[in-house]
Amino acid sequence: MHRYIIYKGVRIRGLMKTKSEITTLLLRVQEGSKKAYEELFPLVYNELKRLAFAKLQAERDDITVSETGLVHEVYLKMIDQTRIKANDKSHFLAIAAKCMRQILVDHARKKKAEKRGGEHQEVTYVDELLKVREESEEIVDLDKKLKELSRFDDRMAEVVTLRFFGQMTVHTTAQALGISERTVKRDWAKARGWLYKELKE
Repeated sequence: MHRYIIYKGVRIRGLMKTKSEITTLLLRVQEGSKKAYEELFPLVYNELKRLAFAKLQAERDDITVSETGLVHEVYLKMIDQTRIKANDKSHFLAIAAKCMRQILVDHARKKKAEKRGGEHQEVTYVDELLKVREESEEIVDLDKKLKELSRFDDRMAEVVTLRFFGQMTVHTTAQALGISERTVKRDWAKARGWLYKELKE
């Protein structure tokens, strides 16, 4: 059976993946397989978007689900938990955090374009999320500064992505990146200070 995955606006034809196949991809990603990452990322990205809009339909009048709730629900649905360990789960959450960053940034850019064009659009789940987190302009600016940060300290930028967009704990962030919790705390503090200064200017 085939299905289509929408990734960065491109319609990709791919085989339907089982929990076992997705778990195998995750384990291969941890071994350093770039091909496995390129297969797994759009699957997680697409499922997060699908679930977000499903939540919108079910809870239109009282949207309470967070990124954390979405990510963990996708994890439970997609992964064979009998085959993975805690650090494997942390790695999946890290991929999902990067997906959340892309979803929010892509949507924020779209909202900025709509404001310039004066178009009226129906409110979506991501709109609600942006209302309680950041405005579209600030999300786009943050993404731009994170890209600048990654040029001279990629790990620090990764920490911000996992902690901010994925709402991951210090512990799970440390597991995902293979560093100590002390290092995560230090990078998180330094990155927030740098970002605050850059965004304020």
